Amino acid sequence: MPRVLRIHNRLIIGGPAINVTYLTKYMAPEFETMLVIGDKDSHEQDADHLITNLGLNPVVVPEMKRDISPLNDGYAYQKIKKLIEKFRPDIVHTHAAKSGVIGRLAADACKVPVVVHTFHGHVFHSYFSKFKTNTFIQIERYLARRSTGIIAISETQKHELANVYHICDEKKIKIIPLGLDLDKFQVQQDAKRSEFRKQFDLKSDDIAIGIIGRVVPVKNHSLFVAAAKKVLDQTSLPVKFVIVGDGDMRPQMEAEFAAAGIDYTYYPVDPREATALCTSWQTEMDYVLSGLDIVALTSHNEGTPVSLIEAQAAAKPVVSTNVGGVKDVVTDNQTGYITDPGDADTFAEALLKLINNPDKRNYFGQLGRTFPQTHYSYQRLVKDMSAYYYDQLAMAGVDYRKPPIRPVSPNLEEY
Repeated sequence: MPRVLRIHNRLIIGGPAINVTYLTKYMAPEFETMLVIGDKDSHEQDADHLITNLGLNPVVVPEMKRDISPLNDGYAYQKIKKLIEKFRPDIVHTHAAKSGVIGRLAADACKVPVVVHTFHGHVFHSYFSKFKTNTFIQIERYLARRSTGIIAISETQKHELANVYHICDEKKIKIIPLGLDLDKFQVQQDAKRSEFRKQFDLKSDDIAIGIIGRVVPVKNHSLFVAAAKKVLDQTSLPVKFVIVGDGDMRPQMEAEFAAAGIDYTYYPVDPREATALCTSWQTEMDYVLSGLDIVALTSHNEGTPVSLIEAQAAAKPVVSTNVGGVKDVVTDNQTGYITDPGDADTFAEALLKLINNPDKRNYFGQLGRTFPQTHYSYQRLVKDMSAYYYDQLAMAGVDYRKPPIRPVSPNLEEY
């Protein structure tokens, strides 16, 4: 069977972690996979529940961190080269920026037949200064020449990679959308809703608007706060704002709620009823989404927004800024509203349309329910990736039907 070395820089809550763990689990036994991960930052929430629930045992390279460090990055590069030399993979598949750099350089040095990289998002917009961004673009162009294939997770992302940032020719890019376990979002919703609302002091008639994800600059929670203020100034309905996640920008967000005169609580420390509350990290997203009425996304930049896919699978209408792959996921004025980035007035207006019209909330929710199941299931992801791997192996002239060169020990500690 073909061997895959799958490399991801850090296992934190979000779409990339789901993607790499599901591929590792569900592509077996057809593909023999070693999963390699790096270390997370202190403010990030790990996604260890994924590897625990799926029974995975990844190899950890602690030096592979998000921040650039010549010393740590050098150690990580040498360790991954050693893994490649021992495991002898037919395919090295890297996910996200840091692991994409280190993993592809190591794979190229070791002459791995197939080297694939998935862009889950990209660092070319809303992350760094113009100088750093241009540097990363040049690095990605170089690495694309050292890759046999590039995967984009949406049509929009493929267009940006090929035609906006000119990372590589579009013929080299394959679109393979994310795959998620969506069945759980459609069962026992009433019971889950009741439990979530009881846990966080939300009344049965509260209209709960949630934003899900890291509290970091690119997610632009400032827009969420500004829109919340405008909504509260224009309605007397019982509206609550729920922030699901955490991050280093939480103190700024809390200051903005205070400046807006909105009663806010960080629920893990001060568990009480409030107009706005932060739950911090949650892992049972089916409970979270059952408890919400509207799901918001205010980002400056996105790849494929998992929170919006899962929200629609749970029959929740969404309001989002028009960034990244949002339009590939949400149908404007049918499953939600898509607004201009950074515009608090139109964002609040879109929220109010749903707040004031429960029938429209229900109608949008039902319209959105089937699309994610068809396009973003993990079963579809595995099928698509399997076909892509075999195409890549064939183009590289690899006969994967030959017996392996050496047996792989089930004890990955030897690596």
